[in-house]
Amino acid sequence: MTRTLRVAVVGSGPAGIYAADALLKSDVAQDPGVSIDIFERMPAPFGLIRYGVAPDHPRIKGIITALHQVMDKPQIRLFGNVDYPNDLTLDELHQFYDAVIFATGANADRDLDIPGIELDGSYGAADFVFWYDGHPDVPRSWPLTAEKVAVLGVGNVALDVARILAKTADELLPTEIPANVHEGLRQNAAKEIHVFGRRGPAQAKFSPMELRELDHSPNIEVIVDPEDIDYDEGSIATRRGNKQADMVASTLENWAIRDAGTRPHRLYLHFFESPVEVLGEDGRVVGLRTERTELDGSGNVRGTGRFKEWDLQSVYRAVGYYSEELAKLPFDPDSGTVPHDAGRVEPGTYVTGWIKRGPVGLIGHTKGDANETVASLLSDHVAGELTPASRPEPEAVDAFLEERGVRFTTWEGWQRLDARERELGAAEGRERIKIVPREEMLDASGA
Repeated sequence: MTRTLRVAVVGSGPAGIYAADALLKSDVAQDPGVSIDIFERMPAPFGLIRYGVAPDHPRIKGIITALHQVMDKPQIRLFGNVDYPNDLTLDELHQFYDAVIFATGANADRDLDIPGIELDGSYGAADFVFWYDGHPDVPRSWPLTAEKVAVLGVGNVALDVARILAKTADELLPTEIPANVHEGLRQNAAKEIHVFGRRGPAQAKFSPMELRELDHSPNIEVIVDPEDIDYDEGSIATRRGNKQADMVASTLENWAIRDAGTRPHRLYLHFFESPVEVLGEDGRVVGLRTERTELDGSGNVRGTGRFKEWDLQSVYRAVGYYSEELAKLPFDPDSGTVPHDAGRVEPGTYVTGWIKRGPVGLIGHTKGDANETVASLLSDHVAGELTPASRPEPEAVDAFLEERGVRFTTWEGWQRLDARERELGAAEGRERIKIVPREEMLDASGA
C-alpha cells in the first residue's frame, strides 16, 4: 500500500486519542503517512474525562490539555455526534478505512446481584455521575430526598459519588456544573453518607490523593471505626509491595484514632461489611443488610454469619463499570470486554482501552494499551494483511454522513462549543458552564 494509511478510531476518550497519538509517532506516519478520523457518539470529545470525572477534580480534567495537543494535529479529524453502529456500521467503516480501532470504553454500571437492588431509590453510580457531569442523554433532575445514603464500593468512583452527595451545592458552584445540577444539589437532603467495603483498608482501591481530598471540605466529617482497622499477612504483604495501598491504609488509620469533629455532613467509611440485601418497603429502599466479614490470612475475607441492618433511604452501587457489546464484534459477557490478541480482534479491526482490558487502572494506563494495539495494527500493515479501503478519499466519509442525514460535529465545532461554555462561565465568574442539551451543543458547535 503506497498511499496514506487510513485509520478510524471509534471513541474520543483518552484511549482513542492515545491510539491516534501512537500512530502519529510511528514510522508509518512518515512514509507513506497516516490519516486518522475519530468518531464520537457525543457532540463533544474526551469521553469520560468530560462525562465521568467529578467536576471538583480540575487536576484530572487537566489531562484534556494534553489530549487537545494531539487532536490539533492536521492528520486527525473529529466526527462528533456519530453513533456506532446506527450511523456507521463496521462494514461501512471498512469501506473508508484500512483499519478500525474501537476505544468505546465502559459507560454502564456492573450489576450487583443481591435482593432488593432493583428497588426505587437504588441507583447505579454511573447514572448519577452522568447526571452531575451534565450528560445530555440522562434526565435533567435527580431524586435527592434521602437523608441517609449508602455507597457500595471502595474505589475512586465510590469516593466521587460520596463526596458529591456530602458537599453542599455552593461548594460545587465554582466548578463547571450546569444550572440544573446546582439546583438539584441545593435540594439534596443527605446528611449521612455510608461507604461500604467488604474487605479491609489494605484492599481499598482508593487513590491516596482522592481519599485525602475527602477531608478538605469544611462540610464533610470523615469517620472511620477503629474496629475496621485490621490486617492479616496478606494485607501486610500488600502494604509492603504497594506504596499507594500503604498510603491509603495510613490515612484511614489516622482518621480512625482521631475524635469526630462537628462538620455538618458525616461520611462514614465502613470496612468488613459485605452488602447482602437492599431492604425495601412499598417498593422503596428503607435500609441495607450487611454481613460482617473477617480476613482469612491471604488478604481475602470470609463471612462471619453476623448481620447488621442499616437505616438508609438510598443506595448507590459503585462496583465497577461495564462495557456495551459492540455490533459485529465478539464479546465476553463475564469480563465485559472484546476478546483479542494484543489488541487485534482480526486483521483490520482492533480494540484498546477499557473495552479491551476492562475498567481497571488509571487513565495513564491506557497509553500502554494503545501502544500495544497500534503495534499489532502496524504489524498487520507491514505484513500486507489489511484489506485496503475501497473508498479511502477523506471527503467520501463526509459525503456519506451528509447523505445519511447525520448532523455531525468537527474539531473546529468543538472549539466553538468550548468557547461558548467558557463565555457562559465568565459571565458568572467561573471558568466554564457546561451546555447540557444535545441540540444546544450541536447549535453551539455549528454542526
